[in-house]
Amino acid sequence: MLNAFLRARSILTLVLAFFLLFSISATYANDTETPDTPLQLESDLVLPEGLWHSAPQPEVEAATVESDEPETSAPEQASSEDDAPSMALVPPPPLDPPPMKRLNLMLDWYLSPQHAPLIVAKERGLFALQGLEVELQTPADPTIAIKLLAAGEVDLALSRQPLLHLNVHDGAPIVRIATLVETPLNAVVVAGTATSPDPLQGLGRVHYGFSTREGRDLLAEPLVPLSLRQIDEFSPAENVHFDAAGALREGRVDAIADGFYLTLPEELASDGIVTHTVRYQALDIPRHDGLILLANSDSVARRAATWSRLVTALEEASNWIVDHPDEAWQLMINTQPVLDNSVNQGAWANIVRRLALSPAALDERRYSAFERYLLASGTIDATLPASRLALNPHTLAEP
Repeated sequence: MLNAFLRARSILTLVLAFFLLFSISATYANDTETPDTPLQLESDLVLPEGLWHSAPQPEVEAATVESDEPETSAPEQASSEDDAPSMALVPPPPLDPPPMKRLNLMLDWYLSPQHAPLIVAKERGLFALQGLEVELQTPADPTIAIKLLAAGEVDLALSRQPLLHLNVHDGAPIVRIATLVETPLNAVVVAGTATSPDPLQGLGRVHYGFSTREGRDLLAEPLVPLSLRQIDEFSPAENVHFDAAGALREGRVDAIADGFYLTLPEELASDGIVTHTVRYQALDIPRHDGLILLANSDSVARRAATWSRLVTALEEASNWIVDHPDEAWQLMINTQPVLDNSVNQGAWANIVRRLALSPAALDERRYSAFERYLLASGTIDATLPASRLALNPHTLAEP
């Protein structure tokens, strides 16, 4: 009896389990869509919703990049977004070129052919290649160029070697860093023809005019004997205020002690005025640099690298001028029409021959010799070393 009861219970348990399993399978089948086609190995597996939970992905905005490619259609874009990375790489912006170092350079007087290395270096971009932007300034009064340089109001100034010596002995903080013209460009220009083979004949009895301190202190006064300076009719040297041609035309003076001999005689000849020239060598004045570039000696060591680059550009310009004098002249009159006249053109060949091909190179012997000349003439009381007057910026800039 007991055995029969246990067998009946087991059968009932199996029936209930089978019925429960059949109910779950039916429910699952009712919740799942039956595919229209039979399943194959390559068929896509579709999982019931909610059976697999993926972690939410962060949203990333793609960078906007300008492109010349045509826009794609919406389906293509959707496919591309699924396959390509969501972040587009943008190239970094180009680096800005380093800023140009600006310099102002004051000329010794109005623009003329002797300034050719400066003009050519500027117009041919030689300064720019050295990272420099150089502004050429014309002084209202040539005597202020050295004063402005000494006061730090300008970076550079042009002058002549004799004026450098005189101003340094007065305490001006200036120093030569380059030579543009290697020989004197000034001389004594006398109205009338020479009456004697001796160039000094008659020079002591003329009425002199001068434009610079060099003409007054080194030439006009020493050329006139002391005996003539003591008579009542003696007329002291006259400052012509840089109008030498006008003073000679009007007869206010008989000679200019510091005339620019490459152009002044030709300029006067066009007005029918005859002149003759006495070079400084005939007056036992030592040969010296005719046009030099000055810097402030208080800051020259700190700015030596800049001055070295500037002089390098001037060297390139001077050598190009000597190799291409006709092209250089055409470049100058095209960019500076004020230079285009027959007087300047006539002086051009003589100026080219006098240009310094190594502007930085320093002939200390010249500067020492001129110091000794000034001492012998009583102009100074003691000599200065050449290193106080001039230097080579390339040497100073070396590490």
